Amino acid sequence: MAIETAPIENLTPGAHRILDVASRLFYEQGIHSVGVDTIAAEAEVTKPILYKNFGNKDGLVQAYLTQRHHSWWPTLEAAVEAAEAPRALSFFDVYTEDAKTITRGCAYLNAAAELSEDHPAYPIIHEHKHAICQRLRELIEEDCPQISDPQRTADHLFLLLEGAFTHHRIYGGQLLTEAREIAEGILRA
Repeated sequence: MAIETAPIENLTPGAHRILDVASRLFYEQGIHSVGVDTIAAEAEVTKPILYKNFGNKDGLVQAYLTQRHHSWWPTLEAAVEAAEAPRALSFFDVYTEDAKTITRGCAYLNAAAELSEDHPAYPIIHEHKHAICQRLRELIEEDCPQISDPQRTADHLFLLLEGAFTHHRIYGGQLLTEAREIAEGILRA
């Protein structure tokens, strides 16, 4: 499953305002903590307008996660394009930059903690994380032909990356630097 773009590409200015408000509130306060009444009031629209554009709160959550993916992914790809081999290390650089401004951790892990696996937005969470791991594997295959099992290596780098990012607020930014060093050792071995 690829993360769809159509729902967020064809939004009216009012729908963009709803999505911007919902995105901020979902991230800052949690998905379950924020109701459509609050979102509609802060976006200065009526609930029927919100429902017309997103169907229901679940549709709005899907749009939130989809938009977040599509706004972040070009940053990742730009870093990959600018990096020297092994380009998989650029993921650690992007996450390190994100860690400077992200205040509540990973939006996708936060959403995964709140939503059941049968929630309509859950596949977006899964696909976002899968896309990261898949892109790591592709870069390892291209840049590190000496690695006999690129998928296993990608899985290890993904765990290092996600673990360091998830815990950076507890243990400090040095954790991402150390994870990058470990990843470099793996890729250059």
